[in-house]
Amino acid sequence: MTAPPPRLVCRSRTLDLSEPLVMGVLNVTPDSFSDGGRYADPASAVDHALAMIEAGAAIIDVGGESTRPGAAPTGSDEERRRVVPVVERLAQATRAAISVDTSDPAVMTAAVAAGAEIINDVRALRREGALTAAARSGAAICLMHMQGEPASMQQDPRYTDVVAEVSEFLRERIASCLAAGIDLERLCIDPGIGFGKTHEHNLRLLAGLEALCALGPPLLVGVSRKSVVGIITGRPLRERSAGSSALAALAVERGARIIRAHDVAATVDAVRIATALRRVQGE
Repeated sequence: MTAPPPRLVCRSRTLDLSEPLVMGVLNVTPDSFSDGGRYADPASAVDHALAMIEAGAAIIDVGGESTRPGAAPTGSDEERRRVVPVVERLAQATRAAISVDTSDPAVMTAAVAAGAEIINDVRALRREGALTAAARSGAAICLMHMQGEPASMQQDPRYTDVVAEVSEFLRERIASCLAAGIDLERLCIDPGIGFGKTHEHNLRLLAGLEALCALGPPLLVGVSRKSVVGIITGRPLRERSAGSSALAALAVERGARIIRAHDVAATVDAVRIATALRRVQGE
């Protein structure tokens, strides 16, 4: 029997993932590693989001706390102040799915009430109250792997077998969500490229994405402008679009269903090319 097409059940819609989608990054922070401070004003944030949607983004991921290596925590009230007005305006301005990039239960609840459909948590709902808040929200959830915390995660990350250990972590978090009453179709997973991993760890994870796909939920991959691209290409942060798009295409070829990206137009093209080749291979 043919397997049903992959999908992600959100709060008020279902995203068809039979062809991979691009998630546009919208950081409403003063200190994110790539574009901190550029979209801290709600009006400029919404304008940028609409431009990404015009370029082909199906999802906009709104983040109010930087999780770059070395980042300090943001208080819950401040994070909510940054995120909620942008989510509210976007929910009124577009039919694209809105994701909130947060680990804070109060921010999750407020953002979903404002119109967010997806909770994207770099800590995979491990903060106190996060699992309960996410379960009650009705939103789809992305569970990401991170070793340590942003402030110290890149100081000395170690694994015996990074693919196996990330897989086991995500398997356990999936089980925790199911035990909390969250349907499997509400979940997607992210290996957390660059979050508590060395360059070698990142490459091994990208080469082993099929093992993560075998866990069941759709796979989200974010490589946009990250250090793995810079190390391979020698390019500075603002010149990593081509390298990021190449890795995005390879991730799709290995089974990724959502690609998180800053440079949406280039990424959409890369995803479409990889998808076309995968389709021919599957015929």
